[in-house]
Amino acid sequence: QVQLVESGGGLVQAGGSLRLSCAASGRAVSSLAVGWFRQAPGTERAFVAAISRTLNSKIYIDSVKGRFAISRDNVENTVSLQMNSLKPEDTAVYYCAARYAGSWSPPVSEVEYDYWGQGTQVTVSS
Repeated sequence: QVQLVESGGGLVQAGGSLRLSCAASGRAVSSLAVGWFRQAPGTERAFVAAISRTLNSKIYIDSVKGRFAISRDNVENTVSLQMNSLKPEDTAVYYCAARYAGSWSPPVSEVEYDYWGQGTQVTVSS
């Protein structure tokens, strides 16, 4: 079993930055594909970014390219999402998800993930 705990959410003004962290336990994070999803009020949860297991391939949705960066720290057993130039439309609950084994490509669909964190709120004020 893999347990995931997100942290780092909060309230920030537009243009500001936050760094979300997803701490994994139960397996080495290097063996996991990890993704970040977000859910704004009244919307479905949506993919944001992911990093593949071992090879560290990364993928982002277009709206966050150049602003968000996903990275892995094998020593701390965490995956982080650095979010810069935040916009009010980035406001959402952010979830990290993980999958052990499977494809080498970073998964982008919810159904490809086996483990989920509880979420952390990100609010960007205008």
